[in-house]
Amino acid sequence: MTHYLMSVHGPAERNEFGNYGSEEEMEAAFAATGAFNERLRAGGYWVFAGGLEPASTATVVDGQGDTPVMTDGPYLETKELIGGFWVIDAPDLDVALRLAAEGSKACGGKVEVRPFQGMA
Repeated sequence: MTHYLMSVHGPAERNEFGNYGSEEEMEAAFAATGAFNERLRAGGYWVFAGGLEPASTATVVDGQGDTPVMTDGPYLETKELIGGFWVIDAPDLDVALRLAAEGSKACGGKVEVRPFQGMA
């Protein structure tokens, strides 16, 4: 089996309901995502998952020099950022892509799928 990162991308600018149009839409997406998470666990694909705080809470650390430099904010200035992710264990890319499509539908966001190095 191979570990895959399924990262959820959404707009950098969020409203009070994240990237959802209303509180009802947000709650429905959270419920659907919770049900999807349970399907991942039941199917033996679950490794780990989590949602991320807004990119404005990020700190970029550059420790390449003599003294680490720390900068507030996201590493990249972009219109879309990672809002959350799943790490799954799947037998192949086809299964990972099928699960990503289900996750995308559940959370209402685009999902990027990438295998971990040395795991294929």
